Amino acid sequence: MEHTKPTNAPARPKREGGRGGSPSSRAGGGRGEGQGERRGRGRGRGGKRDERAPREFEQKILDLARVTRVTAGGKRMSFRCALVIGDKKGRVGFGVAKGGDVQIAIEKAYKQAKKHVLTVPLTHGTISHPVWVKFGSAMILLKPAPKGTGLKSGGAVRMVLEFAGVPNVVSKIINSSNKINIAKATLEALTQLRAVEEKAPQVAEKETQPVAVNA
Repeated sequence: MEHTKPTNAPARPKREGGRGGSPSSRAGGGRGEGQGERRGRGRGRGGKRDERAPREFEQKILDLARVTRVTAGGKRMSFRCALVIGDKKGRVGFGVAKGGDVQIAIEKAYKQAKKHVLTVPLTHGTISHPVWVKFGSAMILLKPAPKGTGLKSGGAVRMVLEFAGVPNVVSKIINSSNKINIAKATLEALTQLRAVEEKAPQVAEKETQPVAVNA
């Protein structure tokens, strides 16, 4: 019988590009993974975003429309936003602006409304006297109301009065259904309001004037 002798052949060295890889490549891979984890922690979706500071006024969109402007080069489409802002404590504003995007139009309208904020004088939870205003084709009548009446108004008038913080008012709209004109007419009516202290001397002066009587 033939006997085979064991051969002491040297072991082949492992290739660096194999599955196991060299220690240096494994170290490099670990380093890359660590950097990926650190990057993911800082910029990933799970990271916390910076909280925005709350705005000074509450806002609500009165009207949002897509408008088209015809020019020599063609049609240019944009968005128009009418926005009402207020703190519901006596201050209210209204703005209209256009933008290529809805969010841009809203931001522009908010800045525009913030520039035209007015303070509404209130007397015992209502306005001090009736006001009649005409803006364009829209006519608005605001009348004071006792406590518990609420806002007897609708549409743009109600929104403006709510954000102004007026709890009791009776209103009437005549000759128009345009939201923007009605809102502007309501704000114009609020600018004409006078406090009781400001109105009292004027009333007293009128009462003291002599009245012509035919003999």
